[in-house]
Amino acid sequence: MSTLAGPLPPRRRGLLRRIADSDRPYQILTFVVFAVVWEVYARQWGGLLIPTFGETVVATFELLGDPELWQALYVSNQALVIGFGIAVVVGVPVGIVLGRFPTLERFSDVYLNILLVTPMAAIIPLLVMSVGFGLISRVILVTVFSIVMVIVNSRTGVRSVDPGLIEMARSFGASERQIWREILLPGALPAIMTGVRLGLGRAVTGMVIVELLMVSVALGGLILEYRGLFQAPLLYGTIVIILAEALLLISVARWCERKLTPWARTNSAKDPR
Repeated sequence: MSTLAGPLPPRRRGLLRRIADSDRPYQILTFVVFAVVWEVYARQWGGLLIPTFGETVVATFELLGDPELWQALYVSNQALVIGFGIAVVVGVPVGIVLGRFPTLERFSDVYLNILLVTPMAAIIPLLVMSVGFGLISRVILVTVFSIVMVIVNSRTGVRSVDPGLIEMARSFGASERQIWREILLPGALPAIMTGVRLGLGRAVTGMVIVELLMVSVALGGLILEYRGLFQAPLLYGTIVIILAEALLLISVARWCERKLTPWARTNSAKDPR
């Protein structure tokens, strides 16, 4: 009896503690509540334009078996991969240089502010007039959407490096190349990876917007087609697939961030704030 009434074994207690400390149960609970509210609202007040949660799930699986969807994903992701790749290859070095040399920032700061505040949809007519329809215009818009986040966060990362470390390295005779390799780049890498992750989310947004507003192709064309035919389950299913792709890409970027900057996570865990 004393054994049955005693405390839980240490291994089981540790398992329960890990489950309680994890975010997964709360995320699952939130999703279940969201699905129930969606189902009830759609059945009571949705009508023709809002499908139920169950109908959306069925339509999503139907779309996954449709070759037309995979062709649309292929076409859309061409602009996403090329545009986001350009944003990273150009944005990271530009942000690092601007953070290291404040004089250069005086010339570029106004243009970064313009990119931050300008509604990107307003750029679409300019792109159509300049380069016409096609892959080039879609790549340019995806790049413009995402590059500003990469530049700003890379610049912030370099600025956040403790100047005392740089002065100490110089006092020990470190060259500029050694300062970049041993202090600036490792110190700025967490912010750079954050900028890459945020830029990836903006790139997905740009990919969809350009296809909705400029060229009715690929995923944007499917959304417009299903909306015009009042096929609400397929419309919502397409949006769910786009969201799933965005979440998957951001999860991969977050995983890369943890692998490349393990010290940043350790420091944040030790931070009493």
